[in-house]
Amino acid sequence: MNVGEAIIQGIIQGLTEFLPVSSSGHLAIAQHIFGMTEDNLFFSVMLHIGTLAAVVGVYIKLIVGLLKEFGLMVKDIFTGKFRWSTMNTKRNMVMMLIIGLLPLFLLFLPIPGTDMNIKDLADMFAKSGFFIVVGLSLLVTCTLLFIGDRKNRKTVEAYDKSKSKKKNGTPGRKKYNVVDALVVGITQCVAAIFPGISRSGSTLAASEMRGINKQVALDYSFLLGTPAIVAAALLEGKDALFPEGGEKVTIDFLPVLIGMFVAAGVGFFAIKLFKWLLKTDRMYIFMIYTAAVGLIITVISIIELSTGVNIFHPEQALIF
Repeated sequence: MNVGEAIIQGIIQGLTEFLPVSSSGHLAIAQHIFGMTEDNLFFSVMLHIGTLAAVVGVYIKLIVGLLKEFGLMVKDIFTGKFRWSTMNTKRNMVMMLIIGLLPLFLLFLPIPGTDMNIKDLADMFAKSGFFIVVGLSLLVTCTLLFIGDRKNRKTVEAYDKSKSKKKNGTPGRKKYNVVDALVVGITQCVAAIFPGISRSGSTLAASEMRGINKQVALDYSFLLGTPAIVAAALLEGKDALFPEGGEKVTIDFLPVLIGMFVAAGVGFFAIKLFKWLLKTDRMYIFMIYTAAVGLIITVISIIELSTGVNIFHPEQALIF
């Protein structure tokens, strides 16, 4: 991988990891168009670390506050002072993040009749022969964003008609319950399997469908993704640095570092942009985009599957 490819993939990762358009889907598209057949697992790990730095940069105060609250909660649990019914907003967020992460363990369940786990489906669907999955998944993302946006508008309309505006402050619930957290957590698992289903977009939409305030929902979505990014980096990092068979790993650090810093910088501004677009009710931009790209990729995929030829690189066979 050269520096130019590293910059391209860093920009794609930084933008699409947080904007509701799917980072895995766009990386699959970029690799398909540019013929990037090299599977650089270590580079992928470093891009994830770059995007993790972006989340920490934006949410550093909230993350520190939640970590402090987690410590106090553990203390209360061991001293018998913990009460579920009296949890404050931060403690509720900590507990709901923990519950929302539990469904991730479903990804490690084995698929009967194969030597694969559920999470391995993501790697399979990212191959060129399954390019149509990317297109269809982007259309699913568009649909989820539309449904979530419509639900949020109804929540706002109900709030505008309410006589208790001063008491509530802003439309939508500010606290998650167990069902909310599990629904969003399961949605995150589904997004992890299908390249093209946006993790941030689908989890935001799931929260909006549950009646959560849209800004609280977005913060929860980003925070919920942080431990998932860390876990993915650790698991993939182990495989990248210590591959089976004891093969020697050769790493060109210059493009890796450049890609990581590009992903971090672009990701930071992508989060800020997403928060602003959500606040100003401009989510239709992402609906139009994912619908258009999804349709184009689906049509291209159908042509490729019917002809058995990679349109962009005819010399490359479709990989299944």
